[in-house]
Amino acid sequence: MRRVTYFAAAFAAMYLVSLAGAAEQFKLDPVHSSLLFRVKHLGVSYTWGSINQPEGTIVWDSADPTRSSFHVTANAANIDTANAKRDQHLKSPDFFDAKQFPTLSFKSTSVKALEGNKYEVSGELTIRGQTRPVSVVLEHVGTVTNERGTKTGFDGSFTINRHDFGVSYGAGSIGDEVTIIVAIEADKV
Repeated sequence: MRRVTYFAAAFAAMYLVSLAGAAEQFKLDPVHSSLLFRVKHLGVSYTWGSINQPEGTIVWDSADPTRSSFHVTANAANIDTANAKRDQHLKSPDFFDAKQFPTLSFKSTSVKALEGNKYEVSGELTIRGQTRPVSVVLEHVGTVTNERGTKTGFDGSFTINRHDFGVSYGAGSIGDEVTIIVAIEADKV
């Protein structure tokens, strides 16, 4: 009887540990998530903008982050620089060509734990139909469970060369490097 009780207790403990470390699925909250960018203008200042209402999913395994994944998409038509004329130009074939390439996306290929609550997320970024590998260090800002459910959040930034994605209009007056800032809040599904 003791042996059966011992094995039952051991099995229960392993089951609880596996549940505690199980990957959780989250859906991006488009209202509380942001995709911001900045690029130099004439070499004297930065022009800022956002791509509103990003969507996507996160699979987060806090016990084994290598089993985690991130997939984020955004609609190129949702670009917003607080200037309607500039926004229309950015949606044109000179820049994002939003009609031909309506979706920008990032899909992770690996997640590596760094120090503290930071993770190197590598993956494929697609802009204007061009897919290139990128890596971003994301900070896991936190996870909370309350009356609204369970939420988790990540924050980070990375820099790309816009020419790698076929966006070469305005060379000389518009900077080559674009910094992208990612702030994600997601709801557990």
